[in-house]
Amino acid sequence: MTVSASIVVGSQVWVEDSEVAWIDGEAVEVNDEEVKVICSSGKTAVANIANVYPKDPEAPPCGVDDMTKLSYLHEPGVLQNLKSRYDMNEIYTYTGNILIAVNPFQQLPHLYNNDVMEQYKGMAIGELSPHPFAIADAAYRQMINEGLSQSILVSGESGAGKTESTKMLMGYLAHMGGRAGNELRSVEQQVLESNPVLEAFGNAKTVRNNNSSRFGKFVELQFNNIGKISGAAIRTYLLERSRVCQVSDPERNYHCFYMLCAAPQEDVEKYKLENPRMYHYLNQTNCYELDGVDDSKEYLSTRRAMDVVGISSDEQDAIFRVVAAILHLGNIEFSKESETDASEPKDDQSRFHLKTAAELFMCDEKSLEDSLCKRVIVTRDESITKSLDPNAATISRDALAKIVYSRLFDWLVNKINNSIGQDPDSKFLIGVLDIYGFESFKTNSFEQLCINLTNEKLQQHFNQRVFKMEQEEYTKEEIDWSYIEFVDNQDILDLIEKKPGGIISLLDEACMFPRSTHETFAEKLYQTFKDHKRFSKPKFSRTGFTICHYAGDVNYQTELFLDKNKDYVIGEHQALLSASSCPFVSGLFPPLSEESSKTSKFSSIGSQFKQQLQALLETLSATEPHYIRCVKPNNLLKPAIFENSNVLQQLRCGGVMEAIRISCAGYPTRKTFDEFISRFKILYPSSISCDEVIACRGLLEKAGLKGYQIGKTKVFLRVGQMAELDATRAEVLGNSACIIQRKVRSHSARKNFISLRTSAVQIQSWCRGQVARQHYEQKRQEAAASTIQKDLRMFLSRKAYALLVSSALFLQAGMRGMAARRLLQFRRQKIAAILIQSHCQGYLTCRKYLRLKKAAVTFQCAWRARMARKELHKLKMAAKETGALQAAKSKLEKEVEELTWQLQLEKGMRADIEDARTQENLELQIALEEMRIQFLETKELLIKERKAMKKLAEQVPVIQQVPDVQEVSGVQEVSAVQKVPAVQEAPVVDQELVNKLTSENEKLKALVSSLEKRIDETEKKYKETSKLSEDRLRQALEAESKIIQLKTDMQRLEEKLLDMETEDQILRQQSLINSAAGKMSGHLNPTTQETQNATLFKRFGSVSDDALRRSIMERHRENIDALIRCMPENLGFSEGKPVAAFTIYKCLVHWKSFEAERTSVFDRLIQIIGSEIENEADNNHMAYWLSNTSTLLFLLQQTLKSSSAGSSTPRKPPQPTSFFGRMAQGFRSSSSSANLSIGGLDKVCQVEAKYPALLFKQQLTAYVEKIYGIIRDNSKKDLSSLLSSCIQTPGTTTETIQVPRTPTETFQAPGTSTETIQAPGTSTENSLRSSGISFDSRYPTNDWKSIIESLNGTLRTLQDNFVPPVLVQRIFTQIFSYIDVQLFNSLLLRRECCTFSNGEYVKAGLDELELWCGYAKEKYVGSSWDELKHVRQAVGFLVIHQKLRITYEDLTSDLCPMLTIQQLYRICTLYRDDNFNTSSVSPDIISSMKNIMMLDSHDADSNSFLLDDNSSIPFSVDDISSSLQDSDFTGVKAAAELLKRPSFQFLQG
Repeated sequence: MTVSASIVVGSQVWVEDSEVAWIDGEAVEVNDEEVKVICSSGKTAVANIANVYPKDPEAPPCGVDDMTKLSYLHEPGVLQNLKSRYDMNEIYTYTGNILIAVNPFQQLPHLYNNDVMEQYKGMAIGELSPHPFAIADAAYRQMINEGLSQSILVSGESGAGKTESTKMLMGYLAHMGGRAGNELRSVEQQVLESNPVLEAFGNAKTVRNNNSSRFGKFVELQFNNIGKISGAAIRTYLLERSRVCQVSDPERNYHCFYMLCAAPQEDVEKYKLENPRMYHYLNQTNCYELDGVDDSKEYLSTRRAMDVVGISSDEQDAIFRVVAAILHLGNIEFSKESETDASEPKDDQSRFHLKTAAELFMCDEKSLEDSLCKRVIVTRDESITKSLDPNAATISRDALAKIVYSRLFDWLVNKINNSIGQDPDSKFLIGVLDIYGFESFKTNSFEQLCINLTNEKLQQHFNQRVFKMEQEEYTKEEIDWSYIEFVDNQDILDLIEKKPGGIISLLDEACMFPRSTHETFAEKLYQTFKDHKRFSKPKFSRTGFTICHYAGDVNYQTELFLDKNKDYVIGEHQALLSASSCPFVSGLFPPLSEESSKTSKFSSIGSQFKQQLQALLETLSATEPHYIRCVKPNNLLKPAIFENSNVLQQLRCGGVMEAIRISCAGYPTRKTFDEFISRFKILYPSSISCDEVIACRGLLEKAGLKGYQIGKTKVFLRVGQMAELDATRAEVLGNSACIIQRKVRSHSARKNFISLRTSAVQIQSWCRGQVARQHYEQKRQEAAASTIQKDLRMFLSRKAYALLVSSALFLQAGMRGMAARRLLQFRRQKIAAILIQSHCQGYLTCRKYLRLKKAAVTFQCAWRARMARKELHKLKMAAKETGALQAAKSKLEKEVEELTWQLQLEKGMRADIEDARTQENLELQIALEEMRIQFLETKELLIKERKAMKKLAEQVPVIQQVPDVQEVSGVQEVSAVQKVPAVQEAPVVDQELVNKLTSENEKLKALVSSLEKRIDETEKKYKETSKLSEDRLRQALEAESKIIQLKTDMQRLEEKLLDMETEDQILRQQSLINSAAGKMSGHLNPTTQETQNATLFKRFGSVSDDALRRSIMERHRENIDALIRCMPENLGFSEGKPVAAFTIYKCLVHWKSFEAERTSVFDRLIQIIGSEIENEADNNHMAYWLSNTSTLLFLLQQTLKSSSAGSSTPRKPPQPTSFFGRMAQGFRSSSSSANLSIGGLDKVCQVEAKYPALLFKQQLTAYVEKIYGIIRDNSKKDLSSLLSSCIQTPGTTTETIQVPRTPTETFQAPGTSTETIQAPGTSTENSLRSSGISFDSRYPTNDWKSIIESLNGTLRTLQDNFVPPVLVQRIFTQIFSYIDVQLFNSLLLRRECCTFSNGEYVKAGLDELELWCGYAKEKYVGSSWDELKHVRQAVGFLVIHQKLRITYEDLTSDLCPMLTIQQLYRICTLYRDDNFNTSSVSPDIISSMKNIMMLDSHDADSNSFLLDDNSSIPFSVDDISSSLQDSDFTGVKAAAELLKRPSFQFLQG
């Protein structure tokens, strides 16, 4: 670390000082070996010149952020730099890649917020101020870029801030690797929240730190491939158990005890706690509270942290119950019994705490007392119970408390790890090590030995990873380098952990011998290591020993080494707590099996700790390390105090000074050839074409540097040489910049000159233009003055002339007026004379006229009376014809009633005959079946008898051979009977048996023949009955058609009769008026009579024309017939609207049919629609009529309004029933009706619906629903056969689905041409596409392809007929529901379908359907895909792997939420894997579902696991109206056939 610099008089130097370590001053006298210095404090010091270091007078007062940048890198320079930065609250400083963190002992929130995290994201070390975030970001970036696991080692002594630094590192890593999405409890949040929990139960106040970790912790953050945290694990090491029972002043016990005592009142009362000063485990010290810490708030914060890491409220209650029980255990004191040496609770207070502890442990109080005061010694023959003295009982109590607390802490760590979860697929991790620092107290026990062993191990790892890697780098590059020796602590590690012969090994041996004590253990150490240079015996201690660690000498006391090293549980304690009724407590002490208890070997804390430490070092060796050295500035734990000696010692112990020394002694700057040439090629441009080594050497020689080294791949520079190269490079760049500036300035000056010249030219041209404009303005003003003068002279001359003319005219007018007045007076006199003459002549003429008029009126009255009598005679004759029509009407009504009755009777008879025929057929079938059974039995009997006879013939000689009955399909005749000569000695018994069998055979043959005859007769009778039934059905249909025709004729007659009644009434009124006028003609004034006659003629003249009226009625009937004849034809569509519906609606509106009380047009339309949909198999025809009926229903819904009758409504005149009356009323009411606003039908009026119109609307609604059901059922029928073959994977097949992924997707069935399915209004490029899934070679294509083609055909049919989209959606919704029901029920009923391969097959088909739904557009299919929810979830369960890992909640909530328990049980039990032979769900889940089904067995609905098909009508008239609300009928053309007729010209409007 020595810096080569000459010390002369006046130089600023550093010298050693006993108080502040190093002090600065000025050299006033320099000798060969000594230097005299006047220090800045005023005192004079004389020091050896080798121990004097130069001071940099130009060093910045605030220090540098990286100490490798110091001009003089030595101990005083480093110490002064840290102190200067600490005074500026700059607590972080780099030493190369090592971060030194000085604990500020105060909050600095501005350094750790999210904004600061964002600043350090992606920044290299050194680009920003030193910070733990920079180290964490470097580790994270190196992990992402290089794919290597990382580790960050945070070291330092207790109180240096290791725990806080670890929190910041994990916070930054959680910020960088936090998972996207708002999860309930993310991994990173649980890792961060685990710190408060572990600190509450593992941290305590020590002499050096208020929050000292009394355990080691290594946090592994696991990352996935995209750099997000996917899991985590926390490893803990060596919890200090002894602190539970023994605490020295001024330290405290673990935080959780004080938090629980400060908990809310209800918790304190529940655990029966008091002030912490009342408990023995807490009152051994006078420290109960910490400055700035509220234990009650910390308790609530710990509770919240437990919630976050996944500890339930019941588990939290159990945890604090155990903590409270430990406190009560500590207050149990023991005393000797009066008669024996056995111990017992000392007093009532001790018994109270004993009882409370037993209640909290949920164990027996007596058993707890016995476990503390007695021991059971098990021998080969018997068990001996031994009583313990009070001291031994106290030791037993403390042992129980320590083991319970240790097991509780281990449970917390395991619970946190299980809650966080580890990612088995993670390939790399970042580990953060927060472990205790080097410790040396007045009393150092076994814990300090293990802690210092850990620090020795980590120091060795630091040496190997930092120092040795530095030298290996130089060796690898083959440069000249003298190796630096560093302190290797391997001898200390061998002293402590070597096996055999190490301290821990000797301690394990001593623990295995029951008679060993700490004195014998100490003697064994003295004898073994008496010559070891790192081991020594204190002068004034018989049982202690001293180890020379890398950080200093530490004295250890062996009094409690043996007890603390033993890792076992007292058997009485194990039995007591494992039998606890509290599941949590018994879980901490699981019962040990007899074999494990007998075969268990000795286990020690030291050996376990060595194994954990070795595993930790292996993990660190497999990762890329990063180092943070935490420094505690003072032992007072207060801010703004920097103790030089303390800090310097920590820097030496942490290896920081050694790292600085090797960095400066070597080559701190290293650049690869490419980087070096790329950066400095500007200094030597000709080096570009040379070799890399030659180019680099040429650059360095041109720069004049010495002492550098050139390796195989890199250039190594000494300290400061990089700065010299950068300075030279900056000079060259500066010269180049000057040239560039000169050129730029020249260009700018020229550009400015050209701009000025252009501006001058523009100014000159503007000035010249301005002068020209002024000259032109002067000329224009002169011309204007001349014009004004000319106009003024002209005005004055014209004014004088006008005055002269007006005077002349005035004189002329006066003269002419006087002459005119004279002429007027003459004319008035002449007119008066003529008026007198005219009045006289008029009086004479009027008198003559009145006489002539009176005579004419008398003649007219006589003539009209004669004509009225003739008209009355005609009316009487017409009345007789009306009576005849009424009689005909009555007769027709009777005939209709008789025919109706006969039809009903015929229908009843037909139904009875059908029932009888069905019953008879059933009976005949049963009889036929019985005959067949009997026939088969007879046949079998014959065969048996034939065999028996053969056997008899072979055994005994017979007279006659048994006939051989041959039978092909039925019984035939015996083929032949052959006689064989009999043996003379044949017995008679055999002959009788043969005869008997022969007779039985004959009987059976006769019976079979009779049965065949009966079967033939039955078949003939069945055919005759079927033929008779068909004839009667045909007759019934003919009768029904006749009735319909009669009803139509009767309705026409009724209309005709109503028209004649109306005409009769009009004629009667006319005759009455005429007769009344004849009687009153003598009393009327002639003028009044003439006026009334003219009025009557105008009113009734047009109606009295009988021929005209009848021709209008006939034309109306012809128009209706023409409309009815036109309807059965396929009129097609216009502008996307059905022509037939539009034509019918326009005709009905024009004819005022909606306002008629009685009309036949509605019935005839219904009959036409009913007859047209009889052919239910033609889906195209059904879709055509569905489009027409739904559109017509929409128009009726918009036009008709129901009649409203109420008491407040004024009574309206009766509605006319005849065609003329409706037309007349329509003309009267047209002005008061409200016009509709249907697109293209603005002139239509909304009218009140009468009964025929409302009935027609209901019937039309029924037909819409019927046609909808027919189309839906036809589609289901087409899919039924296909679905039965799609549910199961065929055994062998050669076809595969190869669906091309082309812009226009086509479907082609066998035997059909290829056609593209295209939605209306879309181009070929946007046409429907089938799915892009290509099935495996073992899956067939025809079935699923046929389903897709069937769906496409249905959709194309509905689109071509412009069916409203709402109906198309409902059809496909129910079709997909039917597919779901069929596929799902098949899965539940057929075991061979519930396989893994079959699930993949069905899933591929469902994917096809999903893609079809996506391409078919939501306008037509809506939410049809959601109807397949049952089969989708069932198939999803079949194809999932590792079903044994599925839990019941996952199955019912996530995988199959829509399936019932019965359905899930059925699928799980039927499932089998024909490919991999994997199992279904676990038996526990199946048993759970079985139990649930047994509980629900009383519910009949819950026992059914099959789905039912929904065949309801899922829409209403309002749905159709809302779907067609925006329809525009503008441009829709009516039927072309009707437009040719003149009477239908209104359809063109």
